[in-house]
Amino acid sequence: MQNVVFSAIHLLGLGVGLGAVYARGRAFRARDLDAAFHADNWWGVASILWLSSGLYRAFGGIEKGTAYYLANHYFHAKMGIFVLVVLLELWPMVTLIRLRIAKAKGQAIDPQVLGRFVLVNDVELAAVVILPFLAAAMARGYGM
Repeated sequence: MQNVVFSAIHLLGLGVGLGAVYARGRAFRARDLDAAFHADNWWGVASILWLSSGLYRAFGGIEKGTAYYLANHYFHAKMGIFVLVVLLELWPMVTLIRLRIAKAKGQAIDPQVLGRFVLVNDVELAAVVILPFLAAAMARGYGM
């Protein structure tokens, strides 16, 4: 039953993440700071769900076992894309943290800065769409 729960949490992370990164992209395009902050919060929730459930599924002794995942080429591709998303996320994440701090201090913020992240967000959105295809292939034994 544990594997079912962690699989479901992992899938919920996908739903939350896909919705959040899409909404964040819309907020970036609209230069809507509050909407970007809100969507970014959900993007963070998704990352916590993915990381915690994914690490436990791969290395916690449930599911197919660590050896299966480490030997699977689709798993490596999935992790490579995930790392790409994390690296791409560094710039918007740091900037949004700085903007949150500035807003909390009552400083004026130019929302035009959000437009810089549209392309990065679009690449992240595409990556999130690709991930479940790799996961489905991996779960069915492809990539061994």
